[in-house]
Amino acid sequence: MADDALRTMLLDWLDDHYLFGDARTVVRSDELSWLDHGVLDSLGFVKMILFIEDRLGLRFERRLLTRENFDGLGKIVRYVTAHPGYRGAP
Repeated sequence: MADDALRTMLLDWLDDHYLFGDARTVVRSDELSWLDHGVLDSLGFVKMILFIEDRLGLRFERRLLTRENFDGLGKIVRYVTAHPGYRGAP
């Protein structure tokens, strides 16, 4: 997998803020659409993006905050790891 530490960081965040320990059960596939399956709503996505930016010291262009880049674990991991400022998840 592209970055297990990033994947774990995101699933832990989901557990702590939205899915309360069920993230690994609910997010059963990297390609599961979080919007279509109710994993996060639009406010949840904003909070998650702010968390990623803060935790990893990144800034995302607002015009690139799309479903194609952020609607699912695999999409997020691929987008974040391709970011020029990404140095790895803590």
